[in-house]
Amino acid sequence: MNWHDLCVLVTGGTGSFGRKFVEVVLRELGPKKLIILSRDELKQHEMRQRFPDRGDSPSRYFIGDVRDRERLYRAFQGVDVVVHAAALKQVPACEYNPFEAILTNIMGAKNVIDAAIDCGVKRVLTLSTDKAVNPINLYGATKLCAEKLFVDGNAYAGARATRFSCARYGNVVASRGSVIPILLEQRHNGRITLTDPRMTRFWITLDQGVRFVIQCIEEMEGGEIFVPKIPSTTLLDLSRALAPGCEVDVIGVRPGEKIHEVLLSEDEAQHAVELDHMFVILPLDGGHAAKRWSGGRPLAPGFRYASDSNPLQLAPEALTELLGPLA
Repeated sequence: MNWHDLCVLVTGGTGSFGRKFVEVVLRELGPKKLIILSRDELKQHEMRQRFPDRGDSPSRYFIGDVRDRERLYRAFQGVDVVVHAAALKQVPACEYNPFEAILTNIMGAKNVIDAAIDCGVKRVLTLSTDKAVNPINLYGATKLCAEKLFVDGNAYAGARATRFSCARYGNVVASRGSVIPILLEQRHNGRITLTDPRMTRFWITLDQGVRFVIQCIEEMEGGEIFVPKIPSTTLLDLSRALAPGCEVDVIGVRPGEKIHEVLLSEDEAQHAVELDHMFVILPLDGGHAAKRWSGGRPLAPGFRYASDSNPLQLAPEALTELLGPLA
């Protein structure tokens, strides 16, 4: 791919992922145009101070909501690549506002698919989460639906050139609403709260997530769910790295939370392959994706990529390095 010739659009472009994606793409890839679509005019104004849309800048800012199908049709005109990062992602908020979660995470995904096909977008990649695997909360269930829609979007596109794939990864270090900012705030009081010290989570930095997404866009054939190989740690080890010496109050697992997360289930492993740096879950019909990834290694029966059994567990030193200046 020659990014210099491409018009790229990112939904949810003023969120944590969107800001980092724009930073990396502008600095390293130099697209012809980069459209930041979001519904928050204040965040767009703040982002414009860092990434201006004046002069010969490729940046453009577009107020819009993925719930608004007509607005997406307008935004997607002339776009080559769409990264769909817009979502309601806070588990408690989705539990309390289920209809809102469905409208954004499921119906929004449908709108993106329809607009991309009809506007001739070539590649569309959506961001997903480990919570979409065997979901027990509404957020995970909506992201599972979005994954299914995106994989099936390739059949829906028919003979048209639009192709859809998914990038599924774990918790993003220090993203808004995650446990890390909460611990950073609590540690000043000398006492922190943990839901369950046994709890394990996959971790990835924003920069790693963005670079993984860029790689997936470049390599996708259509219909794949890409899963990176990323490290895990327990919440107890995380708290010790972020708040050493603090008293710990265990408050119990909240509704909709798992003790351990899974990025690749046993059932999915039957039609997935392993590469050195990631797993690729192939569409059930195989298609062009099966040929594209024929060099991947088949997974053993019963294979499961979970945060508690992940061979890449962060030692204290590696955890401190991952957290960087936050630790």
